[in-house]
Amino acid sequence: MLRFALTRFVSLTLSLLIASLVIFAVIEVIPGDPARYMLGINASEDAVAALREQLGLNDSLALRYLDWLGGMLTGDFGLSYTYKVPVSELVMQRLWVSLPLALYALALSTLIAIPVGLIAAARRGSAADYSIMGATQLGIAVPNFWFAMLLVLIFAVTLRWFSAGGFPGWDAGFWLGVKSLTLPAFALALPQASILARVMRSALIETLGEDYIRTARAKGLSRRQATVRHALRNAMIPVLTIIGLQFSFLLAGAIIIENVFYLPGLGRLIFQGITQRDLIVVESLVMLLVFAVILVTFLVDVAYAAVDPRLRRGR
Repeated sequence: MLRFALTRFVSLTLSLLIASLVIFAVIEVIPGDPARYMLGINASEDAVAALREQLGLNDSLALRYLDWLGGMLTGDFGLSYTYKVPVSELVMQRLWVSLPLALYALALSTLIAIPVGLIAAARRGSAADYSIMGATQLGIAVPNFWFAMLLVLIFAVTLRWFSAGGFPGWDAGFWLGVKSLTLPAFALALPQASILARVMRSALIETLGEDYIRTARAKGLSRRQATVRHALRNAMIPVLTIIGLQFSFLLAGAIIIENVFYLPGLGRLIFQGITQRDLIVVESLVMLLVFAVILVTFLVDVAYAAVDPRLRRGR
């Protein structure tokens, strides 16, 4: 198990190094002068030159990359020119919105999808199975931002059960904060639950056809007992992959939903940083999100080894 984890850790480190090179290169090839863009077309040449010196844009690409990478490793992400505060402070403020939202949506997605997938697999070919598959296909096809606006229209405008947007902050109360994240979490969870339910159904159907399941049934176990005790654990391996990928998407890909509900999260901060050409914010945030995605992938691999003993033996 330790050897497996160390191998995956080395792979994680190399992936982060390659990702940092790609992110830095992509940001640097964007046309235009960031300093002039920040100050406007009417700025004087002296002001533009002073800002370029302040941002380190006059240094060589290699030196700027090493400075940026060293700052990331030490937790110094630089100073946002737009907000006049350290990027790390901006990240911590926005992370307390994006992270609970992603976890809330992932919990809803998992709680909905696993029972639904179990029912569909257990009643394969029945009316319930066809109904569930049709509903999940609709959930995948419906854009989450359209579903978000529908939720706002029904539960915020018509029923007035939730607010239409905004986040009061956790200082205003835990339940008030959870309530303000409920509609965005459901909007994010619907397509993810649909995907996860279909994967759960397919994995269970495939697992239920294995020889060891038939052996368990022959020994006297009921179909339900064989499913819960034996099939479910093995069927969870592909499901864990989807759950890990979904968390990464929910944390890094909620830009549209955060803008629909006016949530001050990381996704909206990236959008604002791009529009304002705040390269320090964009570079640091994208790298942090890439780190989160790769870290989740690493944890999923470790979870594989915990579920499947064959991985621990190197097979």
